[in-house]
Amino acid sequence: MITLTELKCLADAQSSYHILKPWWDVFWYYITLVMLLVAVLAGALQLTQSRVLCCLPCKVEFDNHCAVPWHILKASANASSDPGTPLPLPLRIQNDLHRQQYSYIDAVCYEKQLHWFAKFFPYLVLLHTLIFAACSNFWLHYPSTSSRLEHFVAILHKCFDSPWTTRALSETVAEQSVRPLTLSKSKVLLSSSGCSADVDANKQALPYPQPGLESAGIESPTSSVLDKKEGEQAKAIFEKVKRFRMHVEQKDIIYRVYLKQIIVKVILFVLIITYVPYFLTYITLEIDCSVDVQAFTGYKRYQCVYSLAEIFKVLASFYVILVILYGLTSSYSLWWMLRSSLKQYSFEALREKSNYSDIPDVKNDFAFILHLADQYDPLYSKRFSIFLSEVSENKLKQINLNNEWTVDKLKSKLVKNSQDKIELHLFMLKGLPDNVFELTEIEVLSLELIPEVKLPPAVSQLVNLKELHVYHSSLVVDHPALAFLEENLKILRLKFTEMGKIPRWVFHLKNLKELHLSGCVLPEQLSTMQLEGFQDLKNLRTLYLKSSLSRIPQVITDLLPSLQKLSLNNEGSKLVVLNNLKKMVNLKSLELISCDLERIPHSIFSLNNLHELDLKENNLKTVEEIISFQHLQNLSCLKLWHNNIAYIPAQIGALSNLEQLSLDHNNIENLPLQLFLCTKLHYLDLSYNHLTFIPEEIQYLSNLQYFAVTNNNIEMLPDGLFQCKKLQCLLLGKNSLMSLSPLVGELSNLIHLELIGNYLETLPPELEGCQSLKRSCLIVEENLLNTLPLPVAERLQTCLDKC
Repeated sequence: MITLTELKCLADAQSSYHILKPWWDVFWYYITLVMLLVAVLAGALQLTQSRVLCCLPCKVEFDNHCAVPWHILKASANASSDPGTPLPLPLRIQNDLHRQQYSYIDAVCYEKQLHWFAKFFPYLVLLHTLIFAACSNFWLHYPSTSSRLEHFVAILHKCFDSPWTTRALSETVAEQSVRPLTLSKSKVLLSSSGCSADVDANKQALPYPQPGLESAGIESPTSSVLDKKEGEQAKAIFEKVKRFRMHVEQKDIIYRVYLKQIIVKVILFVLIITYVPYFLTYITLEIDCSVDVQAFTGYKRYQCVYSLAEIFKVLASFYVILVILYGLTSSYSLWWMLRSSLKQYSFEALREKSNYSDIPDVKNDFAFILHLADQYDPLYSKRFSIFLSEVSENKLKQINLNNEWTVDKLKSKLVKNSQDKIELHLFMLKGLPDNVFELTEIEVLSLELIPEVKLPPAVSQLVNLKELHVYHSSLVVDHPALAFLEENLKILRLKFTEMGKIPRWVFHLKNLKELHLSGCVLPEQLSTMQLEGFQDLKNLRTLYLKSSLSRIPQVITDLLPSLQKLSLNNEGSKLVVLNNLKKMVNLKSLELISCDLERIPHSIFSLNNLHELDLKENNLKTVEEIISFQHLQNLSCLKLWHNNIAYIPAQIGALSNLEQLSLDHNNIENLPLQLFLCTKLHYLDLSYNHLTFIPEEIQYLSNLQYFAVTNNNIEMLPDGLFQCKKLQCLLLGKNSLMSLSPLVGELSNLIHLELIGNYLETLPPELEGCQSLKRSCLIVEENLLNTLPLPVAERLQTCLDKC
């Protein structure tokens, strides 16, 4: 049994479709109800009448018709002019049949002589009405359309009632109402001061609720507060609208079904209006009935009266009028569908009047449904459009993001990085929370894997911000924010994935000193699309470029001649052309990493101001060109690490100014004695090679502070090594040492010693002489510590300071 609750739900479901019913659909509904009343009334009259036909026998027939006496007298009077014609005498009519005989005659004449239209008129009206009603509701219940319509109505109601819709429209109305006031105020200020004071006036927000908004039925933006729950609900509506649009916009099933049902109505109207008025004339009051039952009643002809004829004529005429109204309305709706472009819906007017200029036009079934909703109330489409705008969605995301990332939560993310700077690293967020700009102590802002980031003018509150990292994120910078970055930003790190997509705002940072670019950058794109951009970076001193290039981009060598440090990581791709390096005469540091170089490029030897050269992870097998480095009088740091160098040429001794030399991760087996002529060396790294011994001449490196031979095959250390009194770090791990010389105690400045991975059995007690050596910086097996004298072991154990 159906409960009242179920009936209420059914009624609510039906009433919810009123949004999709235009005025003619409502008009059809009322006409259909009146038609139904006509059918019910006619049917009730026909069913309640005990005798629909009342028949009397005819005693006299005249001219093959039943005649009454006055008809006969009249005919006799006409014939009196003929003297030869006898005059009939008047007859007295006596109808003395039995009641059952009258009932029998009534029934027979009703079935045989009454016209079918008169008999079935109520049923025809009922049938027509049901067909009209079915046509009006067919598209709402058709399997291919009902689910879409139900889904759309549910979404539309949520869009209409969502607090986010009210807030968005309130902001639009507020902007429209405040714009004339702002302009007039700007003109007054402009005329009084003679300067561009209107800029400040345009920047003003709404400090107070607008009085005209409440009267319009829309809340003021300041009075509309969106809490976390409402924000999540609005976010869910955005997702539903996207899925619905994707599913419906590609089809026109609803449009075609609605068009077909209107065509059916028009055809049915034409049929009804064609035959109903014609058969209406067959509904007559008097019916002449001829029945061959003379053997039972004594009469063959009867005169009958149809008692419902007059009222049925009235009802039929009224019904024809209703059908005409219904048909005209159907014709209008058909004309509306064929005349209008209902398969496309434009929000152009709304885009012009609101700040949501990105509302897209929709098409097919989506557009048709919105056209129908417009016939009911255009406000529905207006409110629905808010959830089609990406600008609106981004605003909502920002509000939700601000609710999630409070100031306290962001403060907990602040850390000090390796450069001792206060850094905020935001990873995989949906945007940039506004509360970030409350943390004025931020020095480094790092944004990673954030799909869409917009830097607002509020960034100017970060007065200590000097460094910005943008990793795999799309950053849009407002003009006021760009003005702030232009003056304050010193270091910028960018990692991007799209080919050649260096943001244009980068080239406005005139005070930028360091630029790190990582991504797919083609030199052709740099030289054509962004040729004029780099020349504006007049203060740029350091450029890091990580990409896969065939040559150094011309835009760098030609437009950045004052560059002092260039770091190019080619990610294993071969760098072919390097001749344009000669133009960078002011270069002090050059890093060519993973460029698949087989020899040292000759163009490097023209860089007279070069202090540091790093050729890490190339394919260098020989470095015979090293003799040419003697022309670089300022070269102090040479890094040839992570290559395939087999030997060091003797000409290295000509590099008398060399202070740092990195030859680790190569295939070197022997060290030339000329190496130790570089007496200014204070850093020497020979780790991960194939060395078996160290020459005694190492003692000439009196300035040596860092010496590493980790992961070689050295069996014995020369005594000359311990003559390098300035040694602070000595890395001897993973060799073949059998013992450690007691002379190690003479290294009083030693603070880091690595011995792990050798064949040592004991440690010399002379380690006590290394007063700066701490336990945490003595890298050795634990069991060897037990071979030290107890005082030495205790001193090392109690000193836990880090290196």
